[in-house]
Amino acid sequence: MCMPRWVAALVQEGALDPSGDDVSAWRFSGGSLSRVQAAMRLQHDLGVNLSGIALVLELLDELQGLRERLSLLNIQTLNHLD
Repeated sequence: MCMPRWVAALVQEGALDPSGDDVSAWRFSGGSLSRVQAAMRLQHDLGVNLSGIALVLELLDELQGLRERLSLLNIQTLNHLD
């Protein structure tokens, strides 16, 4: 699959969220580049299909959010101990 079609497939699966209504007007954030790189590694290194890529990226986002929340809770706990 060529790169533009592959990126469009990632958008269709919900793995990427570009701004712009038309494919020719799509713009991607810097975070999208990281997601594309991760998606490429998942597909090429591990053979994960597009649906699996979308799921893995969603879970990685959730994990990052939980790590940030835990970090904040740890900071709040330390502040209460002082």
